[in-house]
Amino acid sequence: MPTAVTELLTALHFLALFTLCLYGGHRIWLIRSLLRYSAAEPVAPDPFPAAEAPLVTVQLPLYNERFVAERLLDAAAGLDWPRDRLQIQVLDDSTDDTRALVELRAAFWREQGVAIDVVRRENREGYKAGALARGMVLARGEFLAVFDADFIPPRHFLKQTIPWFRDPGVGMVQTRWSFCNADHSWFTSIQSLLLGPHFGIEHKVRYLRGLFFNFNGTAGVWRRSAIESAGGWQSDTVTEDLDLSYRAQLAGWRFVYRDECEVPSELPVTMAALRSQQQRWAKGSIQTARKILPRLLASPLPVAVKLEAVAHLTTNLYWLMGMVVMLTLYPAVTWRVGIGLHQMLRLDLPLFLATSGAIMGYFFFYAWRNRTVSLRHLLLLPVLTIGLAPSIALSVVKGIFRRGGEFERTPKFGVTGRQRVPGLAWLYHQKSVRYVIMNAALLCYCLLPVLFAWQRQTWFAIPLFLLFPFGFALVLAKDLREVVPMGSRG
Repeated sequence: MPTAVTELLTALHFLALFTLCLYGGHRIWLIRSLLRYSAAEPVAPDPFPAAEAPLVTVQLPLYNERFVAERLLDAAAGLDWPRDRLQIQVLDDSTDDTRALVELRAAFWREQGVAIDVVRRENREGYKAGALARGMVLARGEFLAVFDADFIPPRHFLKQTIPWFRDPGVGMVQTRWSFCNADHSWFTSIQSLLLGPHFGIEHKVRYLRGLFFNFNGTAGVWRRSAIESAGGWQSDTVTEDLDLSYRAQLAGWRFVYRDECEVPSELPVTMAALRSQQQRWAKGSIQTARKILPRLLASPLPVAVKLEAVAHLTTNLYWLMGMVVMLTLYPAVTWRVGIGLHQMLRLDLPLFLATSGAIMGYFFFYAWRNRTVSLRHLLLLPVLTIGLAPSIALSVVKGIFRRGGEFERTPKFGVTGRQRVPGLAWLYHQKSVRYVIMNAALLCYCLLPVLFAWQRQTWFAIPLFLLFPFGFALVLAKDLREVVPMGSRG
């Protein structure tokens, strides 16, 4: 490889490491802020008497959810709220037998006196954003609660959230996700650790410090006028929830986060499902950053709000930076071989540990505080994220250069606890062949630094370098296992 190219790749390597250090520093800041501001929780407002309960519309956007549609409708119908002040909308864009299941279950609940409407469109224009916009036209409620298909709203949900709207400046209330299948496998346990801090740390800190945070697309309630004044649901990003959240807060609305109100949800049980979910979130957050940040930075908001908004909306760039570190590791090591590998690692190792140590410390803090995750799963977390990084990094690049795109649903199978995946799950099987090929190639490439350290007998560097091929091997193995339809495995 030409010297000039190697020099450039080495410079990129250290630039990416430095950027990841900033990300790690932000994680430490979040922990410190949580410890400092936890005592600042506001007092819960008085509940609404039944006679004064506002009209609430519960919106359930669905698309081909045969395994969870009935469960969702049953949970929504069981919400503890005056029947004459509750409207349920099933926003069903399905094209499979979910339609028939929805019709039957909706008819059953109508017979029980529940106001439940099934809303269908001629096409999926605007995807979920389009469905929610259509539903709002037909909604009667002053407040709109939204639940995705894989969520199970608890009976007390509305009684714990609606009172916060007594404050006329509150535009949205977001609650905490919990996970009904976190113990299904090592795979779902790691995901619960990956997602948990977003609520238990990030949302808490941003809410308590008066910073911007977001509606997560589900398990939250909107004031109708907040949506309307912010410009409504828009589909020019694939994270319409994040986009609307920032537009509403820029319009002056305040958001509330309630950690004590948890809504069970289902984690993806396949690698393909997790990958598509993370890809959409990563792509959409970058699209939202492109759309929102110019307006936000030009606003008269406090500097602290602006800085945290930049950190929040660009967080997924760390997937891209991680890929740059991985791809440039071998050139960075070999180009500087003249100074000796031991001497070289005096710089590289502290940088890497400052980055990975801060990020792992963040997750360790959450796991220790919640006592929900084993050490084994904590140690597997960086391995899994390394294996996922290439596909998510590609989505980040797409988000930088493209607007909108297809809203790819994440398959759900109605799995709780250690339940087996249903036999017909293969009907929602997603293609993984291109990712298998990509991860196999990256696995081979990432062995080069390991072999280099082995040849030079730099033994302490080998475990560090092995993290990358282990990550690709783990994801590759799970992808290959899922090539066989799940129904044939039981």
